[in-house]
Amino acid sequence: MPNELANESANSSVQSPFCGALRSKKFFMMDTLATDASQYLDASNHCWCRETQQVLGPDGGRVNPNRCVPGRACYTSALESV
Repeated sequence: MPNELANESANSSVQSPFCGALRSKKFFMMDTLATDASQYLDASNHCWCRETQQVLGPDGGRVNPNRCVPGRACYTSALESV
């Protein structure tokens, strides 16, 4: 039984509200993981993907805190990136 639990936890990852590749100017001023889109966005509303270094993610879609969430093909948990 303990072996089954170990395999289950290894296969399931904890998801965060936002992708670990989501970046913005405000991101670099945070000392914790963002829990709200407003923590990423400043007056410019400019974000980019760490993987592509562009405003488009690896899947070709626009980068935005409301779009870079669990379920998107290129999403990776910010908890895994820490």
